[in-house]
Amino acid sequence: MALPQISQDMSPQNLEQIAGNATDASNFLKAISHEGRLMILCHLVSGEKSVTELEELLSARQAAVSQQLSRLRLEGLVAPRREGKAIFYRLADDRPRRMLELVYELFCTEEAA
Repeated sequence: MALPQISQDMSPQNLEQIAGNATDASNFLKAISHEGRLMILCHLVSGEKSVTELEELLSARQAAVSQQLSRLRLEGLVAPRREGKAIFYRLADDRPRRMLELVYELFCTEEAA
């Protein structure tokens, strides 16, 4: 997909739409720009996990994991599900998975080295 060319002859509505999209993209990128949040998303790519499972996988305290999950939930990147006292999280949609695939390609493969 080709990126759009922003020009002065664009309508004010188109420019406003692009600015709104830039704000949404900026918020998304800020949400995943923290190492802990990025690692949570990496773990959730393989499927739903409880907060306790994430604590163990990340070797992190419950308060830290909950704080990062709260930010991811606020940005609409993860969705919670309660089962008794346990809370499970999953990716809310395909955006985080797609971004992680690109991040993996850029930073984690042999071609990136």
